[in-house]
Amino acid sequence: MDVELVAVTPNPEAVIEFAARTCYMSQDRATDESAGRLLPKLLTSGHESPFEHASATFRIRGCSRAMTHQLVRHRLLAVSQKSQRYVSEKGFEYVVPPSIPEEYRADYDSDMETIRRMYEKWKARKIRNEDARFVLPNACSTEIVITGNFREFRHIFRVRCSPHAQWEIREACLVMLDRLLAVAPAVFRDVADAVRSAADE
Repeated sequence: MDVELVAVTPNPEAVIEFAARTCYMSQDRATDESAGRLLPKLLTSGHESPFEHASATFRIRGCSRAMTHQLVRHRLLAVSQKSQRYVSEKGFEYVVPPSIPEEYRADYDSDMETIRRMYEKWKARKIRNEDARFVLPNACSTEIVITGNFREFRHIFRVRCSPHAQWEIREACLVMLDRLLAVAPAVFRDVADAVRSAADE
């Protein structure tokens, strides 16, 4: 799986600080270092609406549709995904769960090949992609672009980086958290610390 940070609000912490200081009419107190002090205080006090003014866009490739079915449940995300209506899945690639033992890998690959033949059979009968796709597995590899504001990403990371989350979405979200922590540490450090702490328990 490949997770790419495509775009992010320029100077996101400054944008969030600007929005927050508008609430208190304290723009004159902003300095080059003040965002790093103010933003954690906002989070502690529960004043999270300013965090909606910064956003990020990610492109995720080589993930399964089982994973994207979970991701799109976060309704505040903007989502664009590879379409199985307009793109043929002939010869589709697929994701192999790590729980499949090596001794069963050949069986798994064989099952995927059987499904490929099923899909091709229905396509050969002139069935449209949108209907032929009904035989495709959740293992189908896909590509998705998501955009969300920082408040929503904080929520997603708290839920999906948990050790109890499904392995694939957890893997993707840990990478996204790492990318956003690098560009906005005052926004995501507490979430990253909580994730690390939960992983150590």
